[in-house]
Amino acid sequence: MIVTTAMLRDQWKDYGDPAGKISRMKQSGELLQLTRGVYETDPNAPGHCLAGAILGPSYLSFDYALSWYGLIPEAVRVYTSATFAKRKAKEFRNAFGLYAYRDVPREAYPYGIRMVREQEYVFQIAAPEKALCDKLYTMPPVTSQREIQRMLFEDLRIDREQFEGLDADGLLQIGGLYHCNNLKYLMKLLRRERA
Repeated sequence: MIVTTAMLRDQWKDYGDPAGKISRMKQSGELLQLTRGVYETDPNAPGHCLAGAILGPSYLSFDYALSWYGLIPEAVRVYTSATFAKRKAKEFRNAFGLYAYRDVPREAYPYGIRMVREQEYVFQIAAPEKALCDKLYTMPPVTSQREIQRMLFEDLRIDREQFEGLDADGLLQIGGLYHCNNLKYLMKLLRRERA
C-alpha cells in the first residue's frame, strides 16, 4: 500500500515520536521509500503500479507502454512516464527500479490514457496509439514519410502487424495535438495508406 508521511503522522498522532517511528520503520524495511515523503509497505508491489505516486500527474508511456502492448520486441526495464509542465526530464531510483519522466505537450497530455486495476493498485497507462505518439514526439525530427517508416520499423522495430492493428482514427486525432514533424509525417503516411 502506498502511504505518505502525512498519512503516517496522522495515523500515529498520539504516538510520542511519530518521526522516530517512521525512521525506524524505514530502517527495518517495513516502509520502502519511493521518493521523499512517499512510501510503499509491500516489498512485492509491482513496480509499474507505483510510477504515478512518485511524480504526478503522470501516466506510463513511451518505451514501457510500447513494450507492455507488444509493439516493440524489447523488454523495458525502466518505468517511463509522461508528464507536462515539469520543464525537464526527471529520474528516480528506488527499491522497485528506475523511473523516468518526460514532458509531452499540455494539449496532448489528457487524451488516450487508460486506467488499469491490478491487485489493490490503480495506475494510468497510455493507450497504444498515445504511447506511440509520445515516443515519436521525443525522437529526432524526420523530413519525409520514408524516414518516418524507417524510424517506426527499423529504429523502433515496431511490429508491423501490431502497427496495422492500431486505431488509425485515434492516431490521427491524437497525433495532431503534438505539432512536431514526426507526427506530421506519421499522419501523412496514415492518410496515404487509407486513400
